[in-house]
Amino acid sequence: MTALGFKDIEGATYHGLALLYVVMGYVLGFAALFQPGWAYFVVGALLLGHSMTIAAYLLHECAHNTIFKTNSANARLGQVLTWVTGSCYGTYEDIRVKHFRHHVDNADIMWFESRHWFNTHPRTARLVQVLEWFYIPAHDVVMHFIMMFSSFIIPARRHQRLHNLTALVVRGALLTVLAYLSVRAFAGYVVAYLLMMTILRFMDALQHDYGGTPILFENVKAPHRGDRVYEQDHTFSNPLSLRYPWINLLVLNFGYHNAHHARPTTPWYRLPTLHREMFAEAAGPVILFSANWKSFHRYRVSRVVGESTSESGSTYLQLAQRGDVSGGNAVSFLTSF
Repeated sequence: MTALGFKDIEGATYHGLALLYVVMGYVLGFAALFQPGWAYFVVGALLLGHSMTIAAYLLHECAHNTIFKTNSANARLGQVLTWVTGSCYGTYEDIRVKHFRHHVDNADIMWFESRHWFNTHPRTARLVQVLEWFYIPAHDVVMHFIMMFSSFIIPARRHQRLHNLTALVVRGALLTVLAYLSVRAFAGYVVAYLLMMTILRFMDALQHDYGGTPILFENVKAPHRGDRVYEQDHTFSNPLSLRYPWINLLVLNFGYHNAHHARPTTPWYRLPTLHREMFAEAAGPVILFSANWKSFHRYRVSRVVGESTSESGSTYLQLAQRGDVSGGNAVSFLTSF
């Protein structure tokens, strides 16, 4: 029997180390935030933010059932990780189902069209854009706020109000206690959470040119459902580094996105090998870090309310490889609407 129910020995090692890092990073990050001095504050916020980022990517692994042998064990860990990542106001199953829709329907399935909403609320949009100019992920904060009160905002989620209220009360109480014990530590947690949001959105932004498809609660078939050729043509990889693959461990290899979409049940530690098998010596549909950063910086304000180009497919990739598209924004798998 594989140790602790992991799918295999290799997974027990890699997933086990990643989970250990999350626990140690979370504990040591908070411990550092309670120490005096700016050095401890910076180190604590960075460590806490990155541990939550790895927790988010492990939650993604749970959704694909890549960690444990049984779906129920993956679900239990996934539920725990929703609390670590602050996505516990809805249910883990909502996150899992919406993400599977993304893979099966080959679209960014959603209920809330944020760009349309911003266009009808220009003052809020302007405030968000001002904050985004300062690299504050305000667009993601808006999405997080909706997630916090999702059962009171989304009609299809009304049956979750008890769960939603419980999460609000428990998490609110914990954050209140944290602020009472140390305003400094509370501020550090906020910084860490914003850092997690920023990393997730940076990795997500250019990985697809699907565009939003607002049919999450409708009995409507997505136009490209099950089309594997379309899926690969409109999926792009953005590893942090091709020269030094170990750097990609900072985001659990999430940048090897074509490989992930080709075989969604491939665990994160096997994605680099699968990427090389798919594209041999060719770079493939890869967007380098420099272009990703250029796009992230250049369009951080304008992407709140609109895409910088209507191009798609190979043309989109060429523009993205020059940093000339804005990409998506605030479409994290943590937000299940």
